[in-house]
Amino acid sequence: MRKLILLICSLIVSSQSFATVIDEAAVLAAMHKEGRLENDIERDQRSKPEAVIPLLNLETGDRVVDIFAGGGYYTELLATVVGEDGEAILHNNNGFEQWGVNGLTDRFNRERDPGNIVRHLRSGINLDLEENSLDGAIVVMAYHDLYVVPKRYNGEEYVPVGNPANTQYFLQQVYDALKPGGRFVVVDHVGDESMEHDIVADLHRIKENFARREIEAAGFRFVGATDALRNPQDDRSMIVFDLDVQGKTDRFVFAFEKPSI
Repeated sequence: MRKLILLICSLIVSSQSFATVIDEAAVLAAMHKEGRLENDIERDQRSKPEAVIPLLNLETGDRVVDIFAGGGYYTELLATVVGEDGEAILHNNNGFEQWGVNGLTDRFNRERDPGNIVRHLRSGINLDLEENSLDGAIVVMAYHDLYVVPKRYNGEEYVPVGNPANTQYFLQQVYDALKPGGRFVVVDHVGDESMEHDIVADLHRIKENFARREIEAAGFRFVGATDALRNPQDDRSMIVFDLDVQGKTDRFVFAFEKPSI
């Protein structure tokens, strides 16, 4: 009987230790996977995913969503690190799908295997994710878009022609989709705290203190950050598409957690 108990305990420990934590080394290994797209490799230096992805606190076999993923740069890395038993969801709405169309075409070329990726195209900010189904969620340089109000020139000035997105609804969906203890990582272009909110949004940036307050107000708990994407040379005054700053903006990386029940 004692031997049987020891065997059962051994099997339990073995099954629990099968999943491995995805740390910096695991991401670096994924970045060196054979067959990666040249554009992805070129982006590695400015995006530093080895500093960002570990903040999700994932393990192999986990399920994670890349929200507004565009061409799927982060999605493929996530699919690699969670492994064949895991799943990476590449979420886009129509706008982000068109934005990333070239990358998506290359990524899902029938001659290559991008990993266990599920493409998830939905409208607007309707994420349509199953509740308590995900171990992690990430949105990279797209959270600010929820606050951008479309404008049109009326002959004298640019005037709003729409409304900002319902960010509370968006964040509630992310919160509901995560399992208790699941992480939500946000990477975005830093806006000048002294500027008016709408001017910052027009530059496709967001004030980091504002972003943190909004996300915490949705029930998330702030658990960490990294300065890996900081750039003090960016004075935060230019739109992020300006060639003088494109790819070199000052960016914050925040990690939040859905509290365990």
